[in-house]
Amino acid sequence: MKRSKPCISISIFLLLFIVSCKKKEEYLVSKTISGKTESMFNEDIRAYYFQTLDSAAHYIQKIDTSQTLEKNRINFIESRKWYKKVEPLLIAYDYENYLSMNSPNLLKVEIDDYTDIKKIKPKSYQVLEEYLFGEDSITNRELYRVYNYLQVRIPYIRKNHGIYKQRDRHHLKMIRDAIVNIATKGITGFDSPILANSLQEAVYNYESIKHTISIYKNAFSSSDLYKDWLKEIDATITSLNAGDFDSFDRYSFIKLHTNRQLELINKTTKDWNIELSTSRPLNPTSTNVFSKTFFNKKMFAPPHSPEISEERIALGKALFNDKTLSGPGTVSCATCHIKKKAFTDGNKLAIGLNGKNLARNTPTLSYTVYQRTFFYDGRGDGLEGQIVGVTNNKNEFHIDLKTLGDKVKNNPKYKKQFDTLYNGTINNRNIRNAIASYIRSLTPFDSKFDKNMQNLENSLTEEEILGFNLFMGKAACATCHFPPAFYGTVPPKFDETEFENLGIPKTTNFKHPVLDNDPGLFYPYEVEEKRGFFKTSTVRNIELTAPYMHNGAFETLEQVMEFYNLGGGQGIGLDVPYQTLPPNPLELNDKEKNAIIAFMKTLTDTSLTN
Repeated sequence: MKRSKPCISISIFLLLFIVSCKKKEEYLVSKTISGKTESMFNEDIRAYYFQTLDSAAHYIQKIDTSQTLEKNRINFIESRKWYKKVEPLLIAYDYENYLSMNSPNLLKVEIDDYTDIKKIKPKSYQVLEEYLFGEDSITNRELYRVYNYLQVRIPYIRKNHGIYKQRDRHHLKMIRDAIVNIATKGITGFDSPILANSLQEAVYNYESIKHTISIYKNAFSSSDLYKDWLKEIDATITSLNAGDFDSFDRYSFIKLHTNRQLELINKTTKDWNIELSTSRPLNPTSTNVFSKTFFNKKMFAPPHSPEISEERIALGKALFNDKTLSGPGTVSCATCHIKKKAFTDGNKLAIGLNGKNLARNTPTLSYTVYQRTFFYDGRGDGLEGQIVGVTNNKNEFHIDLKTLGDKVKNNPKYKKQFDTLYNGTINNRNIRNAIASYIRSLTPFDSKFDKNMQNLENSLTEEEILGFNLFMGKAACATCHFPPAFYGTVPPKFDETEFENLGIPKTTNFKHPVLDNDPGLFYPYEVEEKRGFFKTSTVRNIELTAPYMHNGAFETLEQVMEFYNLGGGQGIGLDVPYQTLPPNPLELNDKEKNAIIAFMKTLTDTSLTN
């Protein structure tokens, strides 16, 4: 009898070991239902989704025109808190409703054709914030229009949710997108225009990230990795809570926290034995927001495009610089897009074949791949489409695509290259692809700022870091020029390029300004609400691309900063009814304006200056 005890102990140990292993295995292996694999944690994720939506709905239901302003403000802040907690899930699983609930207080015009033009007044948390906390008086009818929409919409979103058959990779991508969204848009003040409550709202985002990680606790093979996640998120929240909006160190935040979290994402994919999708605009394995690998470049090219190779880039560069391909044989792409000027020409307005000025300034081609529309008025659809516009324009290349193709076919050197790279097919599609491949290569991410963010240098001055923090915060530059490309392509999906109406004057005479008369997006549909809108350009290499704005009105960065500091066209007294730039002065002092300029100059690519 005495000898039986060890056997019983061993049996119990083995049983516990088997149960433990089985439990671990159940968490690590997603369940399969009807031949489809889905995450074991969907129910927990869905329950949290419902909790946050219900809480947001609970407080929004309390807002009413019969309540005092103070009570409505309190309930708005509480509802907004829970909205921010659910935001990472909305971005991942209900993006259209996320855009609707988070849209800025700007009229949206949707145009399908001349007979189908919709003008939509936004009804979002941002609008409600401006109504409840802004200085302008709002009618009860307008207030009701917005809060009633949210009161109805949130329960609708809950009822029609889409969290059913997600896999673990979907939930991890949700976390990754939330991290990117916070760094590139959330901490800039983009969606808290009046209260500037962005840092606290980023905390709410991270609390949801932490909750999701906690749900997955038993899925981690490495308990140390799980602890690293919790430690990092706690440190991030402490950082966000430590500063106010204007003084917050966004440079250190992205460098020390955002990039660290992207590294943890990569470690987690290995720990969970999963892979994130590569068919998205962002490279899922990149661990640095300001690295050359952050974007998934192939997702900014037309579907089924040939791979971007060094050989195709070289061919495209030769075509880009070849004057014989223009109608008169006197200009090439490089005539107006000069490398040492960051692929601009240094002129106020572009110069056409006849020597006369064209309507607008020559835009840079640097990082242009990360846009979704082309030309200042967005008439170009993709890089290849933009090339068609230039080719056919009688004031630019003045040649049809067939004749252009014949010129390439008659060049033995090109024929040999097309034989190798395009199976001998020389047509306008492959010619445009080669040129576009070269333009897509103009994204070195090798500026002084990039190298510091990539931990290759530690050379930024205090003034330059201050400038970045102002750019991303108090000065609100990054609410239109989104990092890391600093174009108007909107995070976190980077699938839309914004257009803005700044009220640009004809000259820098801000005391007696005259509004520039370029109609912008007004044509071809003649929508008055789109008059004066232009695509948001990048500030990368801005040191090399003067003069500035679509009309080249500003010769120096100092003039640009003064214009923004005064509040744009409305701020200097112009009649710009649909201006998207807030008309209130930024109240930046000379030190702050100079710091922002100093930062922007750190975005000059060394491959251009060398």
